[in-house]
Amino acid sequence: MARKLALTRLELKRQREALSRYRRFLPALQRRQQQLQLEVQRTDKQLAREKAELESTRQRFERYSGVLEDVAGVDVRAAGRAARVDVRTVNVVGVHVPDFVDVTFTDPVYSLFATAPWVETVLTALREQSRLSARLGVLEERRAILRHELTRVVQRVNLFEKVKIPEARAAIQRIRVHLGDEMAAAVGLAKMAKGRSGGAA
Repeated sequence: MARKLALTRLELKRQREALSRYRRFLPALQRRQQQLQLEVQRTDKQLAREKAELESTRQRFERYSGVLEDVAGVDVRAAGRAARVDVRTVNVVGVHVPDFVDVTFTDPVYSLFATAPWVETVLTALREQSRLSARLGVLEERRAILRHELTRVVQRVNLFEKVKIPEARAAIQRIRVHLGDEMAAAVGLAKMAKGRSGGAA
């Protein structure tokens, strides 16, 4: 429930200070909003590039899909999956977001001489897909965090621009009008009192 506005000089001072504070913080919030918007756009572009690269890698891999059935004793699909995704946390415009470092794979044990030559090629292609998929996952998480922070900042900017600053201005105007009316009434009473005292003399 909103606090009832006290039409006093003390409240006028409080509202002026609040307005000054909102005006001081708003430009910093707007700058942060712009920085976050740029970072979200940059991440979106990077995601689009990574997705295109992953699709290209998948299409190249299609050539080998038929021979995967003849694995010659090597589980190529398992060896192509990431054993661990290494991620670090970085600070991007004041937000802690994940940053892809690398992917670790388990090395399969097989003889280069006794295994079909395509196994190494397929394994390399599968691992490239896994690396790109892991990078995409990290980028999507980064984008989600940045978008969440951007939403919070936009809400605060809107709160200041559309609610707090107009409310403070309206309150200041209302208090000024009230204090002006009070002063005019006091001056009128003083004149009447002076007129009466002068008339009595």
